[in-house]
This record gives sequence, structure tokens and C-alpha cells, in this order.
Amino acid sequence: MSVTIKTAREIELMREAGRLLEIVHNQLGEFIKPGITTLDIDRLGEKLIRNLGCTPNFLHYNGYPASICVSVNDEVVHGIPNKRRVLQEGDIVSLDAGLIYKGYHSDAARTYAVGSVSKEAQQLIDVTRQSFFEGIKFARAGNHLNDISTAISAYAEKFGYGVVRDLVGHGIGTHLHEDPQIPNYPQKRRGIRLVPGMTLAIEPMINIGRADVEWMDDEWTVVTQDGTLSAHYENTVLITDGEPEILTLNP
Repeated sequence: MSVTIKTAREIELMREAGRLLEIVHNQLGEFIKPGITTLDIDRLGEKLIRNLGCTPNFLHYNGYPASICVSVNDEVVHGIPNKRRVLQEGDIVSLDAGLIYKGYHSDAARTYAVGSVSKEAQQLIDVTRQSFFEGIKFARAGNHLNDISTAISAYAEKFGYGVVRDLVGHGIGTHLHEDPQIPNYPQKRRGIRLVPGMTLAIEPMINIGRADVEWMDDEWTVVTQDGTLSAHYENTVLITDGEPEILTLNP
């Protein structure tokens, strides 16, 4: 495993990549409402990214055909936008987006309620988001990667939720996916020791039911095996000498 430690200059570029991606997510979040299609979301997302002078890093990545991953209800991640998929009142929708700024990547995901949703759906969204923040309490130099993973899982499982094991977070920098892999569940080994200059995409994927998932025939869309709702929350995080810095979320 080769983990890249970013220089001060690289960190500044990644900060800007993260800041710009947050702008994109904020505008996409305001756009979410019943009656729009998942393709509408993708088209707006790509336009926003390009208008900021950046490149969508998901588009054509390993053959993925869109700029924004749009996953609805039981779709965990990597949903492909479609003009026939119309958001309905009560749906939940996860948007995973990333961009390239001057050669450096950022990556973040949010799950939104579409109109009014059930209490169960809202709780899943809230717990998934909070599980990220429980995890990054341990994203400090000197701790180990498994400290983050264990904290995410421990929080989500208190609610009886399934923590997805077939998909993980990752390092990020000049490539979208770099070492290390970052599971959202405990490992037998403690994993690497965290040091300042690491940049990590930490992304809990939490199911309201079992953790098991499967891939659809399009070979991209991942769904819950039991058909229950799933939520996703992700940020690009910088390990520092003190508190972690969330590059895709302004304080």
C-alpha cells in the first residue's frame, strides 16, 4: 500500500477542489423536489461543475456514463441518471458527485428527502450523516484507520441498521481512488496510522435493513438485497496536526 502525503501546495489545491464541490452540492440540494428526473439532476450537476472551470471526475470513469451518481430509495450507490426516473414525494435520493480542479479531485455525497418523507426515512438520513461525524472524531494523526471504521459502524448499528460491507471509502488526490481503502465497519487489524497530509474520502453507506447488497444488470447500480432504503454521506477529509479538516464542508 502506498499512501500519498500531500504537500502544502497540494493541500491548497484540494481545499479549492473541495470548496467548489460544496457549491455544486448546495445548489443540487436546492434543486431536489418531486417531479424532476434523475437525468435533470445529472445535467444540472455537470453544468455547475463545468461553469466553475472544473471537470466532472465521475463522467466516463471506468465507463460510468454520467457526471452525478443519483441513487433513489433502495439504490445504495452508483445509480445511473435516467430521463424516465421521476422523483416522487416521499422518496430519498443520494447524490454522489466529484470534480477535478487543476488536477486534484474532490468527492462528496449527500442523501436528501424528496418533499415530505416518513420518520423512518428521515432518521436513516440523519443517522447516516451523523455516523460520518462519529467516525471523523477519530480522524486524527496518531490514530489508526480502523478507529474511524469502528466508530462509524458502532453508531449506525445502535439503530439496528445494516452497514454496507461490499463498498468502502478511499484515499483521494491526483486520482479519484487512492490508497487506503476505508471500510465503514471494524477490521481485525488496526490499519495504517494516520499522519498529517493524508486526504481521505470517508463515506458511510447505511441500510435501514440488512447490510447485503447486489449489483443490477447495468453493472453499476448497487441496491439493497432486501429492498429497504439506503442512505449515503461522504466528505473529503484532510488529516492535520489537530482536528480533521472537512474539505467539502465549510465550518
